[in-house]
Amino acid sequence: MDSKEKLQSAYMGYVLLHGAQPKTVFIFAKENDIAEEEFYKYFGSFEGVEQAIWKDLVNTAIQEVRGQEIWAQYSSREKILSFFYSFFELLKSRRSFVSFSLNRAPRTLGSPRVLEAAKEEFEQFTAGVLLEGIESRELMDRQFFAKRYKDALWMQFGFVLNFWLKDSSAGFEKTDEAIEKGVNLTFDLFQRSPIDNLFEYGKFLAKNSGIKMPF
Repeated sequence: MDSKEKLQSAYMGYVLLHGAQPKTVFIFAKENDIAEEEFYKYFGSFEGVEQAIWKDLVNTAIQEVRGQEIWAQYSSREKILSFFYSFFELLKSRRSFVSFSLNRAPRTLGSPRVLEAAKEEFEQFTAGVLLEGIESRELMDRQFFAKRYKDALWMQFGFVLNFWLKDSSAGFEKTDEAIEKGVNLTFDLFQRSPIDNLFEYGKFLAKNSGIKMPF
């Protein structure tokens, strides 16, 4: 474990033991027998520590699923499902910290600040998976909307995260069900639908019959 990971681990231990962040970096450093400047070498604040923890969780889940032998054979839907399952499996051993981190985050319309770095990693990962799905024609390349697919997946991520925090089922089996239903529904919306066929047919008629269509 390197110095950065040790600081993250020490921080999680502190907040779980005290139910609050350390009052100062000086106090935190002294209790963990490190120099204050060692903390600032890696983080600018305690919020920065939490952001790094969340980012590392997302990256760890991504590395785990990409390391699966069957990864290359997965459809884009299966890749995203695999990530969700792996990520929430990682959270099981960190449930108390996750609850602390999110419950103290201000309620805003956007994502909590502690998730900002994790969101960047998540969107970079999902954007690549979605592009593969569009190129393979698994997903519909809708003008203006396809670039927002990753936003829909982030919303699904947030929904499942909040669901998981309230889930009291054995082994969090209800969360697994929420992942399956939520991700599958989202991907159903990404795929070709009768509405797409209708629009394409309308464009065809407008181009080849001289009939003006209202779209």
